[in-house]
This record gives sequence, structure tokens and C-alpha cells, in this order.
Amino acid sequence: MKSNLISKSETSALLKTVSEKWGIETPKIKNLKVHQISDEAQIITGQGIKILKVDDRYLPFLSETAMLEKFPHVIVDMGAIKFMCKGANVMRPGIKSHSEFQKDSIVCIVEESQHKFLAVGKALVSSKELETMQKGEVVKNLHYISDKFWETGKTIYD
Repeated sequence: MKSNLISKSETSALLKTVSEKWGIETPKIKNLKVHQISDEAQIITGQGIKILKVDDRYLPFLSETAMLEKFPHVIVDMGAIKFMCKGANVMRPGIKSHSEFQKDSIVCIVEESQHKFLAVGKALVSSKELETMQKGEVVKNLHYISDKFWETGKTIYD
């Protein structure tokens, strides 16, 4: 895996892009390091931030709890956990509660007993639409505990 520091101007441009896409203020960081995982994926790290970039999509990395807490979430029941950790999308029947979110926004998937983050995904419907649904897909799972990015991320230390 190749890793390299990016310039201050690249860092600031990247943080601005991420901040706009996420709708969340990112910390001001001078230096970010890019770790190339594969042709389409990289993990970007800096002080207090870890970002997973897959193709042109930026996702908060699952180990960064403080950052994940700033995103909308859905809480899933215990029966959904093993499916989430294998990459399954979040289905309506498995959702116990949720915060407000728009369609296409980044949503964190949290389990109900320990409130641990299991996955990060993209909302396929808005939270208002979710309330009227009985069944169907709600969140597309994009990054989950035990995926190849998670396993690689455990080996990266700044």
C-alpha cells in the first residue's frame, strides 16, 4: 500500500469538498495522508479524521466515532446485525428508530443494544418517506465493519 502526504492546498481543497458533500464542518487540518488501497479506493487520514474514498464518494471511516456521531442515523434491531456486517442493505423491518435525513445523504447504521456503529450508507429514501414504509430498502450499505476497507484501516497508524 502506497502512502503519501498531500500538499496544504490539496488538503484544504479536499476538506472543503468533503465538508460540502457531507453537510458537516470538517476539522481544519494542515496535513492529510493518502493511503492507496486499490485503484478505486483510498483511506485519507489526518489529526482527528479518517475518510474512506471509493471512486468519487467520500465516506466517514467507521473507526471515527466522534465524526460518525455528526451524521444522521438509523438504529437497527439485533437480528439485522449479522446482515449489516456482511454488507446487506438496511431494510425497513429491521429499523427500530432513526433521526431525520434526506434521500441520498450519508446515514450511519447503529445497533440497538450497545449503540455501536456497524456501517455507513446512502439513504435510498428520506426519513419522512421511511415512516410510511412497511418494507423495502432504506439505506444502501457502502462501508461496514469487517469489509476490506475496515480490515485495511486497522493497519494504518498516523
